[in-house]
Amino acid sequence: MVGALDKARCADDEMAAVFMSLFLLNLLVSGSSNTDAQRPRNSTLHRLTRHLLLNYSKGVRPVRNWSTATTVYLDLFVHAVLDVNTQNQKLTTSIWFRQMWKDEFLTWNSSLYDGIREISLPLSTLWSPDIVINEFVDVSRSPDLPYVYVNAAGMIKNYKPMQVVSACSLEAYAFPFDTQNCSLTFSSILHTVEDVDLTFWRSREDIKNDKTLFLDDGEWELLSVPSHPRVLHMETGRFAQIQFNVVIRRRPLLYVVSLLIPSLFLMVIDLASFYLPPNCGTRITFKTSVLVGYTVFKVNMSDKLPGTAVSTPLIGVFFTVCMALLVLSLSKSILLVKFLHLGEDPVRERLFFSCWVSSAIVGGGPGERPQAPRRQADGDIAGLLLCGEEEEGKGEGPWKVTSARKAPMEKILAELLLISSQLRALDWASRLEVNWLTLSYRLDRLLFWVYVLTLGVYAVTLCSLWVVWSAQ
Repeated sequence: MVGALDKARCADDEMAAVFMSLFLLNLLVSGSSNTDAQRPRNSTLHRLTRHLLLNYSKGVRPVRNWSTATTVYLDLFVHAVLDVNTQNQKLTTSIWFRQMWKDEFLTWNSSLYDGIREISLPLSTLWSPDIVINEFVDVSRSPDLPYVYVNAAGMIKNYKPMQVVSACSLEAYAFPFDTQNCSLTFSSILHTVEDVDLTFWRSREDIKNDKTLFLDDGEWELLSVPSHPRVLHMETGRFAQIQFNVVIRRRPLLYVVSLLIPSLFLMVIDLASFYLPPNCGTRITFKTSVLVGYTVFKVNMSDKLPGTAVSTPLIGVFFTVCMALLVLSLSKSILLVKFLHLGEDPVRERLFFSCWVSSAIVGGGPGERPQAPRRQADGDIAGLLLCGEEEEGKGEGPWKVTSARKAPMEKILAELLLISSQLRALDWASRLEVNWLTLSYRLDRLLFWVYVLTLGVYAVTLCSLWVVWSAQ
């Protein structure tokens, strides 16, 4: 009985050992299967990378037939317009630049590498085309993106955001309704078209009308990005180029409110000053105040106006013309007042001269000298006194009785002649003043219509520029 129990226990122990062995074997098999399921991906990627870069030479153009040109596909997205410097003729833009080319030594069969169709590789380990922008005038700022995508067919995709400072011919004449057209020309530095050819990644129409990435909340608005390929012929060979034109226009609302409307107010006030009398001193004060306002406004406006050595904004030219007309009108008013006051001295001289002439006529006779007072007091009030003293001295001697009889009539005649000469002098002065005022009114009328014509031409030009700007 005891032996049977021992045999049963041994059988149970054996069964337990078998089950334990099977359980451990199952754990080992499942663990190895999980390890095998995770290991091939990493090992295949590393194996593929080592296979591609093991004997790769980045200093040689990646073609099996050296006579075959490497075609580089280019694409461009304009992200933002950062600065338009008309004084230095520079444009700063933020762009997304994409290029793609085929590397014949970076191909593989994806079925042999667990279906891997695309991997990322360091750009520093691969050959890349020497594509630059010809209009560069400053070091470009771009984030360092060290990796590129490579697919099983050997196509390499390089995405590169850039901040480009490029030279551009900027026109400021139509400010603030100006439109700028700046080009970004991509080409190879050393490789001719037989080695590196350039073409478009997308269609030219898609590139022209694509504004999806543009930040449309600044001063400048993106109109289009037309592009066209060309081949540059030089002594060293023919070089392929692709030119992208960035066409932008300014939003003028800010400048209309801060520049054009205040300038129109100043023009209207200056135009209204022509209705003041030309000989009025208030007119000179008023025009001087307007001129000061013009000067202050022009100084404040100079910071907002784009300035170039080639072209000047139309609004700046117009302000200069208006200031010239204002200075001319002010100078004319000053000269008129000066001439009107300058005419008072000749009137006095004419009065004195008439007095001397009348005295000479009354006191004329043998042995008398009526010209003496003129020689002694040319234009001086003392001439009148001399005339009176000579008349008193003529009563002595043999003519005393006759002079005494003629004294009342001569005195009356002298007074009448004096009054007549004074009236003639006053009439002459008033006529002179009327002549000056007539000439001044005519000049005012001429300046007024010149001013109105200038203002009309300026308004029509601005309206035309606005219509052209809106039609773009």
